[in-house]
Amino acid sequence: MNVLIMGAHGQVGQHLVEELKNTGKHTPIAFVRKEEQVKEFENAGVEARLGDLEGSIEDIQERMDGIDAVIFAAGSGGSTGDDKTLLIDLDGAVKVIEATKARNIDRFVMLSAMGAETRERWSDELKPYYVAKHFADMWLEDSDLNYTIVRPGMLENEDAKGKVLVKDTITDNDIYSIPRADVAKVLAATIDNENTYKKAFEVVTGQDSIEDALTNL
Repeated sequence: MNVLIMGAHGQVGQHLVEELKNTGKHTPIAFVRKEEQVKEFENAGVEARLGDLEGSIEDIQERMDGIDAVIFAAGSGGSTGDDKTLLIDLDGAVKVIEATKARNIDRFVMLSAMGAETRERWSDELKPYYVAKHFADMWLEDSDLNYTIVRPGMLENEDAKGKVLVKDTITDNDIYSIPRADVAKVLAATIDNENTYKKAFEVVTGQDSIEDALTNL
């Protein structure tokens, strides 16, 4: 499959591009917002398409030629304000969902956040972020797309461990974090794993291989 990665230049996105490129099972295509990022990916042998999540649905659609699946791994980042969280994490996600539907692309994988589905689990300092994730996830679930929603715990910049715990909801575990590299591996593994279709789940570092964890969902 040709997989369009929204937020390909982000921390998880870069891991995901490398994961897909190295495994060779699917072809990553990077969606980025700066010309220098396009050149960076092209120099690494990865096709990149210039676009803006704050642009129109029609503009996003135009970047979807030849795409078989979409992974939304974009985010406004911790250094921006609540306005950008709404514009990128919520409205940007919804526009990509609508563009995907308009192009008759069926497969959509969403990078969300642990606890996004339950208001009681939202921290006060990150509440706008959780609001954005909550409603973007709901929009996807109501879209009729063949979705998977991946909700990782606290993201860490460590080497991939390749061992995870996957459950609908994780509230009784000693570990609530996961390396970004492992999140990328999980996202990649869901693309054509039928056991993840039309499902949302949380993931943290655990004891199971990613393949086994997804198979046992």
